[in-house]
Amino acid sequence: MREYTTWVGLDDSAKTISVAILHGDEEQPREEFTIANDSTGLGRLVKRLKNISDNVRCVYEAGVNGYHLQRYFEQHAIRCDIAAPSLTPRQVGKRVKTDKIDARLLAKLYRAGQLTLITIPQREQESLRDLLRAREDSMEDLQRKRHRLARLLLRHGHKYSGKQAWSLRHLQWIKSVHFDNGCDQMVLHEYFLAMVEEMDRLRKFDEKIEELAAQPTYQKAAACLMALKGIKTLTAMTIIAEALDLKRFKQAPQLMAAIGVVPSEYSSGARECRGSITKTGNPHLRRVLIESAWHYRHSSVPGKTLQKRRKGLPAEVLEIAQKADKRLNKKYRNLINRGKDNRKAAVAVARELAGFIWAIGQVA
Repeated sequence: MREYTTWVGLDDSAKTISVAILHGDEEQPREEFTIANDSTGLGRLVKRLKNISDNVRCVYEAGVNGYHLQRYFEQHAIRCDIAAPSLTPRQVGKRVKTDKIDARLLAKLYRAGQLTLITIPQREQESLRDLLRAREDSMEDLQRKRHRLARLLLRHGHKYSGKQAWSLRHLQWIKSVHFDNGCDQMVLHEYFLAMVEEMDRLRKFDEKIEELAAQPTYQKAAACLMALKGIKTLTAMTIIAEALDLKRFKQAPQLMAAIGVVPSEYSSGARECRGSITKTGNPHLRRVLIESAWHYRHSSVPGKTLQKRRKGLPAEVLEIAQKADKRLNKKYRNLINRGKDNRKAAVAVARELAGFIWAIGQVA
């Protein structure tokens, strides 16, 4: 068996996988073929690769198959990496795109070291991430169902006069509404029932997340992150699940870039032009950080609830959290006083908040 590195590019879809195999430094693939994306096709591919070389390295872009393919190859002692598709170099002038061409390009870029590889989570980490994203989906579904119900009532002239929408009193008021038309009453009943079911589903997700946060695996990390204002159990667990390991970022700006809260830039020569944030990277992490950043528009003096969360935490974590209280509140006020839009100010605060989260991740 020859001793050289075999570079394998995989362009995967739900049903098939296009394979391009480069042997050593060869310019063109010696083998190109398509296999079925099932256990039989993957088994044959693994057997074929093991007969080619002792040093096989595979790569495919993150997509519909998640981490399944990577774990399959790892189980059979074949190294496999996953590339970030948004950061894969593209040739602008090329107008032809096929699975075969993509597989060949991936193999060449992988060999040249020009692909940005993503971090593969452990199965437990992926399960936590799926749970939190399912909770996020449930929240979006609840919002849609509330909107449908509210618009139905408004179309028929029923408007709630109370102060807090979707409170217990609001729900009791909706129950008291009655339509003379049987069809309208049925729609009201089903909309209300669907909303209550979604609220119950959301409550179950919250209970499970609280239960996991109390386990030894996550308890310390979650407690340290909750020392920061605006970060409670749900946000802390989202950071843990989406960032995977804060220590993998060598510097805070790397975390900020991974979240997509750094400003975009298009500068050339003496001309500098900076625009809105890039919005690349992890959207779930970016959302919770911007939500948390709004809390820093209030006084930098911690309230009783925050003081209780900070009780018993390491001195290094408390020092970082106290520094964040003053710095981020001051930054928000300065931006507002300079005439900045409050939403832009919150995003700017979120960018610096990511730096404090990174700092806590290094000592927690």
